[in-house]
Amino acid sequence: MEDRKVYSLIGIGIGPFNLGLAALLEPVDDVSSLFFDQREQFNWHPGLLFDHVTLQTPFLCDCVSMADPTSKFSFLNFLKKTDRLYKFFIRENFFVLRKEYNLYCQWVIKQLQNCRFSSSVREIYYKDGLYEIHVFHKDQDEIKIYYSEKLVLGTGTVPILPDFVDLNEMEKVCHTSSYLFRKEEILEQDTVTVIGSGQSAAEVFFDLLQNRPKNLKLNWYSRPDRFFAMEYSKLILEHTSPDYIDYFHHMSSSDRKVMLDRQKSQFKGVNFDLLNEIYDYMYALSVDNEDIGVKIRPNIQLDDITAGIHNNYELHLEQVEQRKKFTDHADYVILGTGYHYQEPQFLKDIQHRISRTSTGSYDVKRNYTIDNNGSEIFVQNAEIHTHSYISSDLGMGAYRNSYIINEVAKREVYKLEKRIAFQDFDLSHIATEKAEEISL
Repeated sequence: MEDRKVYSLIGIGIGPFNLGLAALLEPVDDVSSLFFDQREQFNWHPGLLFDHVTLQTPFLCDCVSMADPTSKFSFLNFLKKTDRLYKFFIRENFFVLRKEYNLYCQWVIKQLQNCRFSSSVREIYYKDGLYEIHVFHKDQDEIKIYYSEKLVLGTGTVPILPDFVDLNEMEKVCHTSSYLFRKEEILEQDTVTVIGSGQSAAEVFFDLLQNRPKNLKLNWYSRPDRFFAMEYSKLILEHTSPDYIDYFHHMSSSDRKVMLDRQKSQFKGVNFDLLNEIYDYMYALSVDNEDIGVKIRPNIQLDDITAGIHNNYELHLEQVEQRKKFTDHADYVILGTGYHYQEPQFLKDIQHRISRTSTGSYDVKRNYTIDNNGSEIFVQNAEIHTHSYISSDLGMGAYRNSYIINEVAKREVYKLEKRIAFQDFDLSHIATEKAEEISL
């Protein structure tokens, strides 16, 4: 059975970014859209939905507010409709609980007609100027075909695991993304080791620190030379801006790579308050305990995990600054090794339409397209190498979606801020001005 309607765009994957796009498109009558996700329902990082953890961006970084503060899909309207606006007001905290953000996104989805879950995109072909999308609908147990002028890829990222880790064979090794599903089992162990230097590793470590039984020994090892806090000053936050995207995108690929290495402390560290909470909690434990049963070590690289002699794991480690190798043991290992973009398999039949860099990565244009024409296939959060780390920041989601909608509609549906930073990142215009002065 085929849906012969031709959509203006079809989005694949319904994470926060494509959900925001779907919501912003709802009042746009001249752009028809449909969004598919293979999951049964929206759940944002369910393995890390701690009760008291907040987003690291303010509530204005919801699906729509930075594009249209008057939208009925705003977080503030969600609070009003659910009788929580005054509670939020009295709380006096701009940072939304992660659980509440998840409920907010689910609330937005319930109001939209263009989102389909349990719908897995299997193949995409390009025929007669249209994209032909083959979608398997699990609840109907059938494949349907849809047609669209444009695509938006929002399939998100997947956990990174070291090459030496096989989760099918290592029953007591997991990624932080599945922590809460394993928590009960983890707390039954004698020794647990957390590997990683980022926010997820710190959250898991702190949760274990607070909830572990007295006999559980807890380790936290990190590859960098310190457990560093994310930079959050206002001038640093100006990097999350259209100004910085313009500056970064016009750099050479080699310069971008160097810049991304420098940006890691801004986006890949741990929340400053969380680091302090961890220290304060351990300090309180140490008042009447000489040994609190915790080891925290920076500069530690995990090289391998093998079977131990006591039904546990032997961790092969190295202190990288001292270049000293050693082994340790753990009953359970939790890997906070991050996430990366994985190109969807369903793109295999339209590879000829996708533009690539010399390294094989998407050649993402300034308008977030990756197709040869620069007008048909848009990406969400797959452009760190061309648009900087702010591609993954919720605060820039509404801006990117506004850009995409304006491109598709060929008119300004949503106003785009062109200059918001006090800083001047790009000084190339100075050379142009001086050249003009000389010619005069």
